[in-house]
Amino acid sequence: MLDPFLAEARALDAADPLAGFRDDFVITDPDTVYLDGNSLGRLPKATRETLRQAVDAWGGDLIDGWHAWLPVGREAGDVLAGVLGAEPGEVVLSDSTSVNLYKLAVAALDARPGRDVIVTDDDNFPTDRYILEGIAAARGLEVRRVGADIDEGLRTEDVEAALDDRVALVCLSHVAYRSGALADLPAVTAAAHRHGALVLWDLCHSAGAVEIGLTAADADLAVGCTYKYLNGGPGAPAFLYVRRDLQDVLVQPIRGWFGQTDQFAMGPDYRPPPTIDRFLVGTPPMLSGLAALEGARITARAGIGPVAAKARTLTDYALRLADAWLTPLGFRVATPRDPARRGSHLSLHHPAAWQLCQALKAERVVPDHRPPERLRLGFAPLYTRHTDLHTGLTRLRDIAATDRHLTFPIIPQGLT
Repeated sequence: MLDPFLAEARALDAADPLAGFRDDFVITDPDTVYLDGNSLGRLPKATRETLRQAVDAWGGDLIDGWHAWLPVGREAGDVLAGVLGAEPGEVVLSDSTSVNLYKLAVAALDARPGRDVIVTDDDNFPTDRYILEGIAAARGLEVRRVGADIDEGLRTEDVEAALDDRVALVCLSHVAYRSGALADLPAVTAAAHRHGALVLWDLCHSAGAVEIGLTAADADLAVGCTYKYLNGGPGAPAFLYVRRDLQDVLVQPIRGWFGQTDQFAMGPDYRPPPTIDRFLVGTPPMLSGLAALEGARITARAGIGPVAAKARTLTDYALRLADAWLTPLGFRVATPRDPARRGSHLSLHHPAAWQLCQALKAERVVPDHRPPERLRLGFAPLYTRHTDLHTGLTRLRDIAATDRHLTFPIIPQGLT
């Protein structure tokens, strides 16, 4: 008799309007179940060809190639704007997420003189917390941390309780990197605005997976990477968003020549343009920028609405499997059950999560591990099928049921 869960997966895949997009990606081993697209997306076939052409242009055109390459950051930004629910001219490809977060955080703080508090949460991504703490230490500011539930994420009312007229900046992740919990971006933004603070959102784990709606939420600032759900490739440039009315108000702290008006005039004084370009710094990485552009184009072509809808069906389906197969084996779902409160990955708590992660990889399922004791499964809607989840979680169930994971080393010292 056919497993009813497998029958359901096949039916969902047959009705999937995004099914054809899987063919746009390089998949060298169809038997490997890749559940880590929330860390590094697959290679789009178009990217491979685009990079070949770019390398050939470099060889033939040499310095003259820059005429074609220079607009890539803005072009990718405009494509990404559609994915993020922003307007053309409000997003640009630039630097890394960390550098962009620093630039926009400092610019926001300078725009709120007399205020001395930064609000973030205690489960925010480590880089974000480190950067904010470094800025605060250099400027004598206070970092006020909101308590976030490690499984359920941030509550809007807890963020609002931390706000007062001392707060200059609120900096949070839209989707929590550990649990996949989705913060209420419009409600938090509105609450911060009522107190006169600016908000900077980290979209790394939501861009390309869920609907964000920056313009609809009147969002101020945002940053994010392109190598996860946006399939830009390892180390691809990040993006930054600045609402249009803030672009000629904020002063970014790193005064590089790409953020200068008429940069090739090589003028003696720094005069930033009144556009998103003022948040650029130095010479952009063109090959990885072209890869990021191709990855963004695929998501834009699919449409973020259908992508987000499939993310919900994937996570819903995986939750049902987890409840039926894994909970009896000692797993606990560590992700919100409400589909409106989660992104596109599922976190499972288990005391032997590290060993289970290694055992899965040995059996051709690729997840990742996040402390404390969490197995994180990422579902990239453009190429992940419901049948992939059935295969992957079947293997996980069988590993746990037979204790095969116990033959793998316990978590290494220091990885806690």
